[in-house]
Amino acid sequence: MLATVPSLRRNRSAASAATDDPWGDLMAAAQLGNAGAYTRLLTEVDGWLRRYYARRLPVSMVEDAAQDTLLTLHTRRHTYEPGRPFKAWLAGIARYKWIDRLRALDRDPAGHGAEDISEDIAIDDHGPAVMSALLLHELLNQLKPAQSEVIRLVKLEGLSIEEAAERTGQSASLVKVNMHRGLTRLSHIVATDVT
Repeated sequence: MLATVPSLRRNRSAASAATDDPWGDLMAAAQLGNAGAYTRLLTEVDGWLRRYYARRLPVSMVEDAAQDTLLTLHTRRHTYEPGRPFKAWLAGIARYKWIDRLRALDRDPAGHGAEDISEDIAIDDHGPAVMSALLLHELLNQLKPAQSEVIRLVKLEGLSIEEAAERTGQSASLVKVNMHRGLTRLSHIVATDVT
């Protein structure tokens, strides 16, 4: 009787693992050629994507973002590994498509429905962080590569001057000089943009 208890536990955990990721199960079946499973998966995922983008984008962009993500899911479906969490895989694709939309909105606000943005749109907690990261990336790209690199390493990643020197091949004093000049240049860029 003791020998059967572990096998029962394994069977229960295998059964619960199969039901923990129904979309993963549908995708695995779709990869094996089950068209019905694929249709059901796309229908359910479409609803989830629309809710995901409705919290993050202007209303006029939600449908296009969802369709674009479904198209990417379709073309990349062979990269999904059965047994891995499907929703995490899907969320990764959705996040990249969301960031693409934010970049497009930043490049051409009038052409992408920016006038539809209202104060009532709920924004996920990551929205301000993504926008700040994009702004910081743009600012750092205006510096010389050596300056930008040491600022990223020391100020953003938290490396010491010596660690940054080792990683970049610059002397410690050159790292300090590049960081000082880069930060001075950033201050000048920001001050110029504000005035």
